[in-house]
Order: sequence, then C-alpha cells, then structure tokens
Amino acid sequence: MRILNFGSINIDMVYRVDHFVRPGETIAARSFGRFAGGKGFNQSTALARAGADACHFGKVGADGLWLRDALSADGADVSLLGVSDDAPTGHAVIQVDDSGQNCIVIEGGANRRFSTEDVRNALDGFGPGDMVLVQNETALVPDMISLASAKGMEVAFNPAPMTAEVAGYPLDKVDMFFVNETEAAGLAGVDSDSPSSILDAFGRRFPKATVVLTLGSNGAMAREPDGADVFVPARKVAAVDTTAAGDTFIGYFLAERQLNASLVQAMERATAASAWCVAHEGAAPSIPRRAELGF
Repeated sequence: MRILNFGSINIDMVYRVDHFVRPGETIAARSFGRFAGGKGFNQSTALARAGADACHFGKVGADGLWLRDALSADGADVSLLGVSDDAPTGHAVIQVDDSGQNCIVIEGGANRRFSTEDVRNALDGFGPGDMVLVQNETALVPDMISLASAKGMEVAFNPAPMTAEVAGYPLDKVDMFFVNETEAAGLAGVDSDSPSSILDAFGRRFPKATVVLTLGSNGAMAREPDGADVFVPARKVAAVDTTAAGDTFIGYFLAERQLNASLVQAMERATAASAWCVAHEGAAPSIPRRAELGF
C-alpha cells in the first residue's frame, strides 16, 4: 500500500505569548519562530519519519521551495509537489501560550491553486490497495475523495479545519475518519461529551468506516466497522507546544497500519509519537523520527 497525501504546505509564523490576544488588544510576543508547517506537510513528515511509503501531492509558491526540499530529505516522494506561479506559499500565524495551547489563523495561498485535472493527474499510477489521505486545508477536497474512491483507493479523511462545507462532501466514500470530539459530534449530528456515545452516533451515520477519535490529553479511541472500541490513554508529558500533535498521530498511525500493525499497536505507537511531539517546540520540527521512539 502506498499513501498519497493531498495536503497543505504552510510557512508557520509562531509567536510565544503570555496569553492569547483578545479583541481590541495589542500584546508583545516573547519570541518568534518561522517553521515548516501545514497539516498536509506535517502529516507527510510524520509518515516519512515513521517509515511509510508516502507521496505528497500539493503546491507551494516560489518562496516555499525549501519546504519541498525538507520533505524530500525526510524520505517523502515529492514528485507531485508543484510550484504555483501566481500565489505564495500558504502561511499560518500561530500564538502559543505558556500551557502549550495554541490558536491559529491560516491563509491558503498556493494550497488553493488546484484544478480537477491536477487531481486526476496526481492519481495516475494509484489504484486498489493504495490509500489517499486528505485534510481540509486545500481546494478540491470533494473531488479528491470522489476520484480516489472511484479508482478503488482507500480514503482517509481528517476534516480539519472543520467548516460547514464538510457536511456536503461525499463522506459516504470515506473509509477512515480521523476526528477530534468536536468534529466527530458535528459530523454525527449529536450533542454529547461522551466519547462512546459519539462513536455510537458516528457508527450509525457512517457504518462502513473506521473512526479514530482523538481525545487530546486523555488519549484516543478507535472503532472499526462492527468492532469493539479500542482506547489508548495519552502518555503524561510536560506540554511545550501542541501544534502538530494530531498530525503526528495520524502519520504514525497510518505508517503502522501500512506495516501491518494491529489497530491496538498502531494506536499505541501513534500515541507515543504524539507525546514526543507536544514535548518539543514547533510543528514539523517536533515530529519524531522512528529511531528516536525506539521502535
């Protein structure tokens, strides 16, 4: 199984602050850093560092060639990563407070410069037995889901950032969802703070899909069609920056599944990788390499 990741690539501008800025307020940042980021970039980095056979389909501007080089250096296939001639690389403005929590504003840039023909061409050479991984930070997400499914590929979807438009996507074609509690409850149409209840409702809405539910500092749960719940608690670490924790989890989970790990083992190793991530600063720079985790 090869994994084609159709995802965003951003330049992250990270500001350390005492507290998140409030309406009408101006505050001074304690520090500033410029990092590689974007959910697609982070997930491809995690896939590659975990040892997966992964190819990234996306676009950067001329100012983002260093991001393509960084993915390639980690072992990802960047042959489908194009350069836009009319838009800069996408970027994110990120505030990080003393607890490691963050708030983020994103500008899509080149991540929005795709045509349906681009998507069709990217899928050439992929088919049954392969997987496409999609987030919600690029243009033409519904097209990718539909076209990949039509080619017999397994479709994994991380609907972040969650928008009202997601409800209109061809979600019946998704084989695996990666969602947090808010995203899962929204897609399932329930108002509940019980993970088990959310999974029940999600299973009724999408009975043929596997759902992986991330629970932040509490860990993660997963349920396969007609399967029992799997729960893995989070590892306790001192959080420094939570920015790429979910992306790290997804990349490692899929890499483990590509290596034929069980659902439980994939959850455990993804949780370990995510714990490492939150204990280090930055988005992509905080994603561990497999050897650093001892497996």
